[in-house]
Amino acid sequence: MIDPLYVASGFGVGLLVGMTGVGGGSLMTPLLILLFGVHPSTAVGTDLLYAAATKTSGGVVLGWSRRVHWPAVLRLCCGSIPASALTLLLLWKFDLKSEVERSLVNLVLCLALLITAGSLVVRPWIIKHCRGSLMRGDTHATAIFTVLVGAVLGVLVSMSSVGAGAVGVTALLLLYPRLPMSTIVGSDIVHAVPLTLVAGAGHWVLGTVDWHLMGVLLMGSVPGILVGSYSAARLPETAIRFALAGVLIMVSTKLAFEELSLSTAKLPPSCQSESH
Repeated sequence: MIDPLYVASGFGVGLLVGMTGVGGGSLMTPLLILLFGVHPSTAVGTDLLYAAATKTSGGVVLGWSRRVHWPAVLRLCCGSIPASALTLLLLWKFDLKSEVERSLVNLVLCLALLITAGSLVVRPWIIKHCRGSLMRGDTHATAIFTVLVGAVLGVLVSMSSVGAGAVGVTALLLLYPRLPMSTIVGSDIVHAVPLTLVAGAGHWVLGTVDWHLMGVLLMGSVPGILVGSYSAARLPETAIRFALAGVLIMVSTKLAFEELSLSTAKLPPSCQSESH
């Protein structure tokens, strides 16, 4: 049975992704949790494979058109893939179905959404004021920092499915100031393919992927991305970027309040009265 609401949600997220270029995890994972009541771990695992499926075709096109800086991609993978594997191992040890794990995933998701929103806001300022004064060239320090950024992305993406888009692009802008923006975006998308695939496969092994849900979401998101990409050039980029940042901040706040309400509800009555 195909739920039209899931298809419509996939179309809406695909539309925004096509218009802004920000990864669907920033939008899809909170939507699954808040609107449809999906367990956070299942939402993350399903969205990771959903992201891998949607970005693979784009990565192939970008690689074919030579809009990828492969040294940066390989360095990011050297940090992100091991970090993702280690994170998934720790999640398995902590039991993905436990309430502690639910709270942990929600907390990391809120943090990742706020970081993504901040990246959207400061990116033009970085392009205008910071790129020229930071690291130039392909230095040893650049390589080390790229691996470290990859490790951070590996943890964030594996636990929240958020971060590979806006955060990755912002970091690459700082580390590789000589690369054109199209190559920065292409490199970030190509790096996201193996990262989301590895992280998603790990969640699949852990039993936190809903394949039917992923298929229904893809039915809506693919045409949504096409329509969004066509509309992007006809809408003011700054307004879209700030509107999306505002949405991400509101969503992270909503998640934080819901988690706080759940935690308060589990307290003994005496503790709840004291908290008020």
